[in-house]
Amino acid sequence: MPLESQFTEEQLFDQLISSIVHSTWVALGKIKNPMTDKLDRDLRQASTSIDMLDMLFKRMTGNLSDREDQYLGHLLSELKMNYIEEKKKSETEADATPEEPVKTEKPKTAAKKPKKTTTDIKKKAAKKTKDKQ
Repeated sequence: MPLESQFTEEQLFDQLISSIVHSTWVALGKIKNPMTDKLDRDLRQASTSIDMLDMLFKRMTGNLSDREDQYLGHLLSELKMNYIEEKKKSETEADATPEEPVKTEKPKTAAKKPKKTTTDIKKKAAKKTKDKQ
């Protein structure tokens, strides 16, 4: 037994479509997420929502009024164009972000001379004095 509703089927249909469209705009990052009050972009969710609307549109062919048909067709076109735009932006942003720095070896320097010890200094001094004699 269906529940009694204060809304007509047309109003319910409009609310259903509006709900999906709103969540799609949020997923595209075009309007703020009401839960976070931030612009978030989730292209996978946007794509799923667009696919759901497209499926509904195809399944309802012949059952929609001319106004509903035009309205839904227009919404789908607009959402698809915005999805493509956001997808391109996403790819451009991914290309523009620097990759992790590549670890490189430190340049090899010339071999360091061993430090002179006190014994080495004494031997050298002794040799000099011996050479002078």
